[in-house]
Amino acid sequence: MKFTSISHIEKLKAAGEKFTCLTAYDATFASVMSEVGIDTILVGDSLGNVIQGQQTTVPVTLEQMEYHIECVSRGNKNCLIIGDMPYMTYSTPEEAYDTARRIMQAGAQMVKLEGGAWLLDTIRGLTERGIPVCTHLGLTPQSVDALGGFKVQGRDDATAQAMLDDAKSLEAAGARMLVLECVPSDLAKQITEALSIPVMGIGAGVDVDGQVLVLHDMLGISPFQAKFVRNFMADAKGDIKAAIQLYHDDVKSKTFPAAEHSFD
Repeated sequence: MKFTSISHIEKLKAAGEKFTCLTAYDATFASVMSEVGIDTILVGDSLGNVIQGQQTTVPVTLEQMEYHIECVSRGNKNCLIIGDMPYMTYSTPEEAYDTARRIMQAGAQMVKLEGGAWLLDTIRGLTERGIPVCTHLGLTPQSVDALGGFKVQGRDDATAQAMLDDAKSLEAAGARMLVLECVPSDLAKQITEALSIPVMGIGAGVDVDGQVLVLHDMLGISPFQAKFVRNFMADAKGDIKAAIQLYHDDVKSKTFPAAEHSFD
C-alpha cells in the first residue's frame, strides 16, 4: 500500500500539476476518496458544522478530532491525511506539541493550524520535532468572531501585503503547506507564486496549487452554499462516487474553480 506523501504534493507543484483535497470524517468516505484517487484528505474541524450542527468550529474538542481522524485512517488506502488542531489547543508552543502528538498518533500525517506571524515559534518547534505543518490564512474559521463573520479577507492593499508577508514568514519557519480561504484570486495567485511550498485554496481561485472543499458542500447537502462551492452531486446525477470523481477530474483539468466560484 503506497500512501501519498507531502513530498509527492511538492513534486506536483513543481510540475505545475494540481492536487485535490476533500474533507472526510469517517472510514467509508475515506475509502471512496482513496479509490477515486483524491490526493489528500482533510479531517477538518468543519465537522463541528456539518456533523455536529454547530454554528462555528469553536466547540470542537481535541478528543473529537482524534476520534474522527482514527475513523478516517481506518478507511484510507493511499491519501495524505491532514488533521486540524482544534480551537485553543495550540495557544503556546508546548501545548501545540502535545496536540500535534495526539493528532499524529490518531493517524494524521500532517497537522493544520490557523494563524499568521504569532505561530512562527510554534511552527519552528513542530518542524524541529519532525511534525509536518500546514498553515491557514485568509478566512480562519476559528477566529470568525474576531473577523466579524464569514468575510473575504485581503481585499485592501494593507491586509493583502500583511497576508503575503505572513505566508512568506510561515514558509521560512518550516511550514510545508498553506491553505488560503476566501481570498481574492489575484492575491492568492501572488502568494502561490511567491512560495515554494504547495498552496491549497478554498474560495481562492484557480491559480493556487490545489483545491479543498468540505465534502457536504460539494455534495450539495449543506444548508448553505457559499459562492466558492459547486454542487458536484447534481452534475453527477446523484451518484456520490461519480461526484467525487468529477471534482477530482475538474480540479486536475483546471475546470474548477471557475470565475463564478472566485472572488475579485
